[in-house]
Amino acid sequence: MYKIILPFRYLFRKRISYLAFLAVALCVFIVVVVMTVMTGLVTDFKQKNHEFVGDCVVGTESLVGFAYYEDFMRILEQADFIEGVSAVIKSYALISPSGMERSIGVEIMGVDPVRHSQVTGFGKTLYYRRDDVSKAFEPIYDPNLAGCVVGIDLWLARDVKGEYAYYAGPAKTALAVSSFPLTAKGALAKAGTGMVNTKTFYYSDVSHSGLARVDSSLVYLPFEQAQLLCGMAGPDKRINAIHIKFKPNVGLDNGCEKVALLWQSFVEERGGERKASLLEKVTVQSWKDYRRAFIAPMEKEQTMMIVMFALVGVTTVFIIFVVFYMIISHKSKDIGILKSVGVSNVSIIELFSGFAFLVGLLGSCLGLFAGRMFLLKMNRIEDWLFEHFKFQLWDRTMYAIGDIPSAIDLKVLGIIMLSAIVVCLVGALIPSWQAVRLKPVETLQVSGL
Repeated sequence: MYKIILPFRYLFRKRISYLAFLAVALCVFIVVVVMTVMTGLVTDFKQKNHEFVGDCVVGTESLVGFAYYEDFMRILEQADFIEGVSAVIKSYALISPSGMERSIGVEIMGVDPVRHSQVTGFGKTLYYRRDDVSKAFEPIYDPNLAGCVVGIDLWLARDVKGEYAYYAGPAKTALAVSSFPLTAKGALAKAGTGMVNTKTFYYSDVSHSGLARVDSSLVYLPFEQAQLLCGMAGPDKRINAIHIKFKPNVGLDNGCEKVALLWQSFVEERGGERKASLLEKVTVQSWKDYRRAFIAPMEKEQTMMIVMFALVGVTTVFIIFVVFYMIISHKSKDIGILKSVGVSNVSIIELFSGFAFLVGLLGSCLGLFAGRMFLLKMNRIEDWLFEHFKFQLWDRTMYAIGDIPSAIDLKVLGIIMLSAIVVCLVGALIPSWQAVRLKPVETLQVSGL
């Protein structure tokens, strides 16, 4: 019974115990809030990258592209583990919107809107044609004109709340798109004759992927028009990538391995073709590997945050150590009495371990509750701070962030709570051992009572 009564008594009757209790609660509160926000941002960023490219990409970084893609797409479409495929043209160009004297350097992507929406989240990013993706490149004001979809940050400005000022319909605006067409060998296709292909497209819609670099630099064009513009049309048509979506029951790694085997067999079969050398530069990558250059910095920041809070945990260990050391120093008589009536050393350790467990449990519960309540009201708090003091955690005119993530992962909460309890047990370990070494004959001397 004393193993239950004494820990509660030490916790509520010793004011110094409040220091340990509050230290644990504060540490848990900070970790819950920051890790929830950081994890939410990283998870959301990964999800947007996944939706942008699909599950798997067969492609090359070369602007020349590769040929015979139609034959390989037919092989993929016959595979029982693939749900959809989309051929993509990628290149760079200058666009000159009507009414502007300067040109803007952008990345262009030629896609079939229906196919690409079946593989990626392209259709969901549209504003005017979201309900009818097949008309993405048909301007509402004149369906007979060749349209283009523009990254939203190229076309519209965000206000201080991160919201865009959409119009009832897209304004009739012509964009002259100029690109340098390349031959299969990488040379300029029109060397000495003008070198540049230029075609006028009309603004038909905006794309809001939620990826700042994409929305501020990408223009979508009709697939066939982009192929002509980049010099990839002709007898041996070329593309830059094939985006693939697997069926729901297919694992990412397993699906990519199967696609890699199909591609390897295809390359071997086409080894004697004229443009077979282009196939050697093509790689098969999962969406994670394909977008690694963009995802890795976010993951590194998340890892750094975890390391920093691990150091906070170490600090909490020292706080617990000091508190327990002081409590045991003042409770040497209690320990002496317990040992004099036959309480074993193991029971003494269990007593103070129970106290440490109680501090960790109650402190983490308080921290989790406070963290949860703060997360629920965090966006409203930020709105209030902005309204009264013009303060924002992230400037929405610069960062593509809507509401601050506040969804708590129960698994993460469990890990944080368990870590807090372990930290308390570790902090109490040395003082508990000190209590075990106390001798009743020394602590219960009449001169010391």
